[in-house]
Amino acid sequence: MALTTLDPNTALLVVDLQKGLAGSPFGHLIGNVVDRTRALIDAFREHGLPIVLINVAGGAPGRTEQQPRHSGAFPEGFTDFITELGQRPDDIVVTKRTWGAFASTDLDARLRAAGVTQVIVAGVATGTGVEATARQAYELGFNVTLATDAMTDTRSEAHEYSIRCVFPRLGETGTSQEIIDLLSRTRSA
Repeated sequence: MALTTLDPNTALLVVDLQKGLAGSPFGHLIGNVVDRTRALIDAFREHGLPIVLINVAGGAPGRTEQQPRHSGAFPEGFTDFITELGQRPDDIVVTKRTWGAFASTDLDARLRAAGVTQVIVAGVATGTGVEATARQAYELGFNVTLATDAMTDTRSEAHEYSIRCVFPRLGETGTSQEIIDLLSRTRSA
């Protein structure tokens, strides 16, 4: 679904843009994803809207055939947000231990306490952390918008499938610039 509207109290969710993942072999240049995400962050700050920085510090306890359970500690600094995000003390920080940011955290309660009704989702990886967070937000009744040029995945086929087949079923999609432009139009009206 094309981008049509933003609720008055929309939050930006930035998924897993952290030092421990920044060097992964993503399908799109991570610098471009970071630049577009930072542009969204700046626009949200300009309009006084909530910014949620989400990092991952573990995994769900289930066993899969592709990845064994993570049993050790992460390297120092793994969960630190990349400096380009310009983290501020008033940003909401959520540490998750599952793919999606709602399942193992208090994010739903925090957003509802702030009166948030819509979320914009950006970050990595498109087919796991971003998609799971968007699915959970949708299931919890939030209006969901996905900044399709402010995300990437190490698996290009997962990225393309999520954008083409999954995201239009969860909400609206648009580029970061389209979201920024709509935000400017709706907040200045």
